[in-house]
Formats: sequence, C-alpha cells, structure tokens
Amino acid sequence: MKKEGNTNPQKPALPKDFFKQFKSKEEFHSFFNDLFKQGVEEMLKAELEEHLGYEKYSKEGHNSGNSRNGSYSKTVKTESLGDMVLNIPRDRNSEYSPQLIPKGQRMSDKLEEAIIGMYSRGMTTADISAQVKQVYGVDVSEGTISNVTNRIIEHVKEWQNRPLEPVYYVVWMDGIMLKIKHNGKYVSKCIYLVIGLKKDGLKEVLGMWTAETESASFWLGVLTDLKARGVEDILIASTDNLKGFTEAIQGVFPQAVTQLCVVHQIRNSCRYVVTRDRKPFCADLKEVYGAPNKKAAEESLVELTQKWAHKYKHAVQSWKDNWDNLSSYFDFPLEIRKIMYTTNVIENLNRGIRKYTKAKVQFPDDQSAEKAVYLAIQNIEKKWSMPLHNWGLILNQLATIFEDRCRL
Repeated sequence: MKKEGNTNPQKPALPKDFFKQFKSKEEFHSFFNDLFKQGVEEMLKAELEEHLGYEKYSKEGHNSGNSRNGSYSKTVKTESLGDMVLNIPRDRNSEYSPQLIPKGQRMSDKLEEAIIGMYSRGMTTADISAQVKQVYGVDVSEGTISNVTNRIIEHVKEWQNRPLEPVYYVVWMDGIMLKIKHNGKYVSKCIYLVIGLKKDGLKEVLGMWTAETESASFWLGVLTDLKARGVEDILIASTDNLKGFTEAIQGVFPQAVTQLCVVHQIRNSCRYVVTRDRKPFCADLKEVYGAPNKKAAEESLVELTQKWAHKYKHAVQSWKDNWDNLSSYFDFPLEIRKIMYTTNVIENLNRGIRKYTKAKVQFPDDQSAEKAVYLAIQNIEKKWSMPLHNWGLILNQLATIFEDRCRL
C-alpha cells in the first residue's frame, strides 16, 4: 500500500523481457527512432488542433470555415538522429504553419532550444531528459542532450574571440572556483572573469579563461588577450588583493588607475583578529576606508596602527603595505568611488553563476564548465539593460578627469 505523503512514486519499470525483442543494436535504435518520430508527429497534430480551435471529429468543427486536410511527407534534419521523414498535417485553407518545424530549419530546433534553455538554468542532463519526457512525451537520452548542448561550444568560441571596444571606463576582475575533472580526479579550477563598463553606462562580460589556480601571471595573459581583441585603454581597474595583480595590469595598460577591493582587504584583515576584538577593530577600520578624503584616511590609519598593531600586526601591516592601491578611490568624486572601491559588481556575477550551476556540483572537463558558465552569463546579462545609476553625472566626471581618453 502506498504511504500517505509519498510525493515520489517509483517510475514504472520495463518488463524483464522487453529488450529480448531486439536482435541487434540497429533494431534497438530503429525502435526508438520510430518512437521519437511518433512523438513529434503527435505534437504536430496538437499544434494543428490548437490552430483550428477544435478536436478531430468534434461538432465544433462543423461550418468553422477550416478543417483538417490530411498530411504530406517532409524529410527534415535532426541534430542527433539524422534525416527523418515526417507526416506533416495540413489544413484545408493552408493557414497552418508548423511551429515545431519552421520552414528551412531542423525539426528539432524548437526542442533543442528548450533543452538549451533548461541546461542554461542549471538543470542536469538527467533532469532535462525527464522534463522533456513529461512535457513533450519524447524520450531523449542524456547523451543526446549533451550533444545538443555541445552546439553552444561554437558560440562560446565566437563570443570569447569577438572584438571589444577600444576603451572601458572601469573593469572589474575576479575569478570563480569550480570543481572540474583533471587527470582522472576532480580539482578546483579558476575561471577568470572580466566585466567592462562601456561609454553608454552598460556593463559587459568581456570573457572567461580557465586555469588550475588564480595567479597574477595568468591575469597578465588575460589582459594581453583583451588588448589583442581591441582594448586600447582602461581608465580604472578594480581587482581583488592577489599579489602581483597591480603589476600585471600596469604591464599591459600602464595608464590604468588600479584599485584593490576594500571589501577583500577588510575580510583578509579580520582573519587575523579574534572574534571578541573584531567589532571594535572594524569600527576603527571604517574610520580609515570611510574617511571623507585621503588625508583624513591616512590620519585614521596612523591611529589604527597605534591602537592595534602591537596585537594584530599582520592585520594592520597589510593596509600599510597596499595603501597606494587601496586609497586610489579617494582621488575621485563620491559617485565614482562607489563603483570602483569594491569588486561587488563581479562578485554579484559570480553569485549568479553559482545559482545557475549549483545543480552541477562537478564538471567532467573544462569545456563543460565553460559551456555552463557561458549560458549563465547570457542569462545574467539580459538583466543588464539599464546604465549605472547617475550615469550622466559619472560620465561627466570621468570626462573631466580623463579628458580625451574617454573617447566620447
């Protein structure tokens, strides 16, 4: 007896002798090809029924002005099953145009778009297979779904190599760690990401690059790639506190103003502070990064050093060592400070990517990880349809500070 509250009933099992009917692999494939063909033809009939507005043999069809008119054969191409002959239903007034098989397109385009859409939102191949079966009544294997989503790889290559704008007003750079199979075992790899702020105030993900670890030397290669794709100048670069990052940026874009992420710096400092002291330490630290100008910030840093350095030397020393690149934002108006002193823009992107990829805990190779991240980025960028808040004011400030480098 089925227990109350059971929301996961078992899937019906195939009879034990089901597979005995097939004498060869070819017979097996032929059976499922026919099943797929039948499922698609049923969907086409449903499309025509919706177009006509009444079921077959229904009285509502009498004197309706249009009716079914048999079918015609059409050979269509599919991504994974090759050429297939389908019976396409038609209406007497020739008004019905199949949406599942638009003229000049593959039969499976609409279905493949649905599969890619589900994959881009973090569903696994097993989940997609079950969903397609439930919604479309068609059996599509996990292998076929992988083949369908692999069509994205060409789009990824085109996107990664596309020409970029000559100037980006601000770029934010950071990496996201994912578990990817490498040499037979799963390891954490870094996918490097760069967001650029364009002259219209809109953000754009400039690319992604995969490496085993995050390092300044690899970022140098990323920046070189950006330059090769047409980027001539970066006004402001906001990055995490990775050692050597600033030198890498200045090696490729020497005029760029570099700003280390203050939020990263605060987190790193707090690692050296015991819990009971963290609240008063952070309050004193806020007097430094929240100061109205650089002079006041430097005075607060001196006070912070005098109060805490004897107890938490490393927490304070890192601010002094990195001060030149931590304090760059004090040279700008408040509106620009808000968008450059932290890498929150790209950290929000990373959170969005994790949201879309959370069902995929591990990836079998770099390509599958990049495919998932690319699709997540495409979904996220659709929401970036408006310029930054106060963009007119910010643009005027940037144009005043950087003069002809803005290329308005």
